[in-house]
Amino acid sequence: MTNFTDTVSARPQEERLHLLGSRLARFGSLFLYPAMAIIFLWIGSMKFTDYEASGVSGFVLNSPLVGWWQTLLGIGGTGVMLGIYEVVTGLLFAGRFLSPRFSVVGAGMSVLTFLITLSFLFTTPGVSEPLAGGFPALSAMPGQFLLKDIALLAVSIYCLGESLMAASRTSSR
Repeated sequence: MTNFTDTVSARPQEERLHLLGSRLARFGSLFLYPAMAIIFLWIGSMKFTDYEASGVSGFVLNSPLVGWWQTLLGIGGTGVMLGIYEVVTGLLFAGRFLSPRFSVVGAGMSVLTFLITLSFLFTTPGVSEPLAGGFPALSAMPGQFLLKDIALLAVSIYCLGESLMAASRTSSR
């Protein structure tokens, strides 16, 4: 049974843990926007190269959602279009420090990006690993490569929510 002395002595430790957790969460959240900006700017810039445009063509071509892009624009044109979209998304994430309205748009674009890339888990050949018994065993490439987009989608949703709250605070002033 817990007595009063045990409860009182536990409180400072709980408060310290809460304070530490709060500070770490706040500190970590400072990196979300720059991290997303770097990811989109870097990967988006690579889409302008033949290497990267060819690399994503298998994902795009097999998708019923976006396969028409490649039919309409070709591999290079699709790469350029994706590159522009991703660079703009990265710039809008970076714009969070100027105005949360920028990151509302950027995070919304990011959510759309990762919803589409996660759909590739179901449309891209080779996602499951036949040697391990097939689905749910994922291949290293492209299966596990695509699966990490779940975390990026979660970060995007968090940033969208946080940006919307920040934008509402600035508009009410």
